[in-house]
Amino acid sequence: MIRTPLHRSAAAALAFVTLLTLPLASRMSAQTDVPAAPQAPAADATAGPTFPKPEATDFTADSPTKEQVAAFLQASWGYDANRVYQIQRITKTTVPGVSNVVVLVGEKGNKQTGGLQFFVLQDGKHLITGGEILPFGDHPYTDNRTTLIKRAEGPSKGPAAKDLELVEFADFQCPHCKDAQATMDKLATDFPTAHIVYESFPLVRIHPQAFRSAAYGACVAKLGGNDAFFKYSAAVYDGQAGLASDDSATLTLNGAVTKAGLEPDKIEACSKTPETEATVKAGIKLAEDLNVNQTPSLAINGRMIPLGGVDYDTLKKMINYHVTNDGAAK
Repeated sequence: MIRTPLHRSAAAALAFVTLLTLPLASRMSAQTDVPAAPQAPAADATAGPTFPKPEATDFTADSPTKEQVAAFLQASWGYDANRVYQIQRITKTTVPGVSNVVVLVGEKGNKQTGGLQFFVLQDGKHLITGGEILPFGDHPYTDNRTTLIKRAEGPSKGPAAKDLELVEFADFQCPHCKDAQATMDKLATDFPTAHIVYESFPLVRIHPQAFRSAAYGACVAKLGGNDAFFKYSAAVYDGQAGLASDDSATLTLNGAVTKAGLEPDKIEACSKTPETEATVKAGIKLAEDLNVNQTPSLAINGRMIPLGGVDYDTLKKMINYHVTNDGAAK
């Protein structure tokens, strides 16, 4: 799996995963096989778009049902009161058990429409679109949430209860991850009941000091606890430019360890042990198993979003929606 830092182009911003996350204004893109909605009267400017009537012949697949698609869209878009949509097509494909789903999308007060197309796989739990494999179903994020509750064991803030769990996947050498720390600090303040976990996801192909930084961090957490780790983390991000070379990285990491109140020699020795290597690799494996493919990413009770691609007000709406609808952790 290719792992890259967050740098979405305008075209990529129209990808399905983003449409599931962001408000629709200025992000509408009709699929070539989606029928255009007829123009509504100009006087009806406060209404949403007028969608064309679905044809019965466009619902040939046995699975998923319209109800299942609607439940999936509600789980994904329920936080956005302005979003409107219509399931336009659920058809069989040439691959047995794989169905083609088309949804027309708009928002209240905007006549523009967009088309969303994805393919639901045979297991009924996944969809594929634009090269992405994503969760699908009535409760699409439950499996991810269960996995994170069991395996997200990185340094944490907040209470131990995981009814609201926010898991950040980040790389100490990733510039966008540095920027995201202010957002994570605000979330900790605005959601004091959240269990917030930092999972190191070093992008070793492009960031040569990332694994080492994560290993130091794992040892700081082991020897100094959560508070020491977050002091270390803040210091590393503040001095991120110093990770450009081996020698300057040593100075940067040792300085961060000192600010965390620990001894650099002990942390360096700990960072080179097989146990520490296994800890960092376990975090990488967790990210890969959840199909995390960029940093920074944030899981909200198992729902994965690109952290740098969501404005803070929208992020809060999404979290509040999941607080209300997800139920107790299991």
